[in-house]
Formats: sequence, C-alpha cells, structure tokens
Amino acid sequence: MTTEHDSAPRPSATRRQVLSGTGAAIAGITFAGAFTELFAGTAAARGHGGYGPLQTDPAGLLDLPKGFRYRVLSRQGEPLRSGEGPVPSNHDGMAALPGRRGRVHLVRNHENRHNGQIPVPTVPGLTYDPAAKGGCTALTLDGRNNVLDERVAIAGTAVNCAGGPTPWGTWLTCEENEDKAGTNGYTKDHGFIFEVDGADPRRTGAVPLTAMGRFQHEAIAVDPHTGVVYETEDAFNEPFGLFYRFLPEKPLGGTGSLRAGGELEAMRVPGVPDLSAIQETGARFEGVEWVPVPDPQAAHTPIRLQDFGPRGITHAQKLEGCYWGGSSVYFVSSFAHSAEGSAADHFGQVWKYEPRRRRLTLVIVFGPSTDIQLPGESPDNICLAPGGGLMVSEDGDGAQHVFGLTRHGEVYPMARNRQVLTSAEADEPEWGEFAGVTFSPDGSTMYVNCYVPGTTFAVTGPWH
Repeated sequence: MTTEHDSAPRPSATRRQVLSGTGAAIAGITFAGAFTELFAGTAAARGHGGYGPLQTDPAGLLDLPKGFRYRVLSRQGEPLRSGEGPVPSNHDGMAALPGRRGRVHLVRNHENRHNGQIPVPTVPGLTYDPAAKGGCTALTLDGRNNVLDERVAIAGTAVNCAGGPTPWGTWLTCEENEDKAGTNGYTKDHGFIFEVDGADPRRTGAVPLTAMGRFQHEAIAVDPHTGVVYETEDAFNEPFGLFYRFLPEKPLGGTGSLRAGGELEAMRVPGVPDLSAIQETGARFEGVEWVPVPDPQAAHTPIRLQDFGPRGITHAQKLEGCYWGGSSVYFVSSFAHSAEGSAADHFGQVWKYEPRRRRLTLVIVFGPSTDIQLPGESPDNICLAPGGGLMVSEDGDGAQHVFGLTRHGEVYPMARNRQVLTSAEADEPEWGEFAGVTFSPDGSTMYVNCYVPGTTFAVTGPWH
C-alpha cells in the first residue's frame, strides 16, 4: 500500500515549544551546550530555524509542517512484495543506501523479541536462528519513492534495534539482546552485529560478526578514515552499558571485511566511572583510554560485568544513538535516573569523542524547561539532515515527535505521530515512538518509522 497526504492548518509553536497531542497541553525542551560542534565538518553546518507549525493530518497518521507531504511506504501485516510473508512488526533503526539508476535501498530493522507479534519470515540462506523473530527487511525505491520491491534481508536475529551504515554501502544491524541458546526458546547465542547488503542480501547472508562483541548492542558509527567502528550498549540494568570501539583486522575492506576479525575495546575516562555524573556542558576529558575487553563473547559474564582491572571502566545509562561527524564520533545517553542506579539524573546527553586527541566532551544536555513539563524526556535516534540541522527521534511519554535542532540551539517540531495505541480503558492516550530517521542520498526525502503500529513513511517537501 502506498498513500500520500498533504498537511492542513494547525496552531503555531514557539521556538522551544511544541503542541502535545490533540489539545492545548504544551511541551517544552531546553538544551544547553555548543550546538555548533554537532555540525562541525558536515554539510549541515548552516542550520535553519524550522518549517513552521505542524498541521493536522486528516488521515490521522502524521502531522507535518505546511507544504510537506508523506507517503506510507509499508505497514506491518501487509504482504511483502517478495511473497515471503507479511511485513514484520516493530519497525526500528533504518538506513537509506544509494542504488543504481537513482534507486534507494531502504534497510529496516524489526525489533522483535521472542514474543514478537509478526516475526520476520525465515528464508533459506538468510536465517541465523529459526527460533528468533527479529531481523531486517529491505525496500527498493525508485527516484519518486515508489516501492519497487520489498523483501527479507536477514531473519532469525533477536531484538534488532539500531545499527549504522558502513562507508562501503551496507548496513550493520545490532541485536539489543544477549540471550544465550536455550533462553526464551532460542537455538543460538544472540547479542551480535550482522552485516546486511540492501541491494543483494545474499551477498552478506546471516553471519554474526562475533569479534565485535556479544552484548546489548544499540548503534554504531564507522570512522571513514580509519575504519574503526564505535558501538553503544543499551543495557537495561545496573551496571549500565559501555562505549566500545572495534579495531578491524581489515579496515575499510568492503563487504565482508569485518568478518576477518579484530580487537574490541571499551572506553575508560580516568576518574569518571559514570558519565551521568557530568552535568556541565563543555566538560572536557583528555587522555581517554581504551581497554581490551577480556572476553568479547561474554561466554560466562556479560562484558559490562567483566574485570577491567583495579581502575575499572566507564559506564552510562541508555547509550543509544551514534554517528560520525567531521573528525569525531558522537553518541547519545537518552536519560539517566539516579533511582535506577545512575550517579545523577539527566534527560539526555550528547557526547563527542575526538580520536586523534583522545578527547571526550559533553556537548549537549537535554532537560525540561523550568515552567513547562517535558512530555518525552529522551532523545533516541539522531540523524544529520543534509540540507542543514539535526533530526532527533523522541522516545518518551505522551505525543511523540521528530524534532529538528539547529546549530544555534533552536528546537522545532518536524513531525508528530497521530496513531493512538492505548485501549479505551486507559487513563491517557499513548503514541508509538519514532525510530530510524534517515535521509535519501540526495537529501530530498526524510524516511522515518513509527515503531508501533509498524509504519514506514517517506516525507518530502521544501527542505532548506
């Protein structure tokens, strides 16, 4: 099914306020930090002040600014064009990879757990563990965002959350799960990264990149100069996750090169056991250390619980989004709650690591404004917009948005999900989170997923 809609009039929103839900409840977000650093060395260095207020979508799916249109590319439960089965549920991380003759290969994660509603269909040669319900599907689009094909790209993986693109045009999909064979019915160990070729999935198959570690992966970013892969860990319980780097034996070697192996290391910030304790934007730490992981396969002990020596290792709650910009890698801690074991509370941090200087800087702190309640307290996926700015997928309570951020700290609503999930018996409505925001190679289209009900949108309009 492909549907397309224009937006309609909607009341205005101020610089740091967006309307929440269908009524007059107002949500605010405050940000502190040097936004110019987020765009250093990228095409997004200009920054713009947004596109105006969101307009009510008469179809009840997606509110956008005036002049923008969306097309529904795919929804869970519909038949895959390949005939392999229905479109799986729980749409999550995604990448838009360039294809031949102006085509786009949209590779999409499905974060299905062992009890997932609609599993990724098992396909011979593309299935890792037949008992697992996660994986990826791939859509092939023409230059006008018409769906030419939609098929399974990898199956039999577990809780495919985010990931990241490689410089050679593939997608690394990450399992946010560390169940071993025999747990939840699985027949193989999970917690790995898999490489997916969106144009020809059989080139990559279903081979775990075991040297990159077995843990609750979230996202990755590749240094395009050295081939080093940075990885975030979204661990649910204390002690929280670590920030890793993988040093490949064959860096930048193209499809399949990561299978050659390499060394996995974890970041140690001297004197900082928990990143949440740092609250001052601009805080800078020199001499960051990288410590070899004792057992990357976590055969007996999860990596974050392993012995890194008397000086320990640096943890952080909810390490999620990760991307490369300029000469640095940026990563997100979505939130930290001291009641759950963190050293301090925050509503989101963006950290910048400079490999050449071994320097870590707290660039941005997200938090609620003093007089307005914050509805969704955690930034999740982050994407650089090629025409200027940063897109942040919200994953919190209340109405869910894609927010735009400019280099000057201006915040504006780009999209709002209108699909209500909660049953009539619930006290308040709930909306599905956004995930997988990404742009087409030519910058003309923003693709984004609604997690539940699984929906993939293509958004076009007067991008700056």
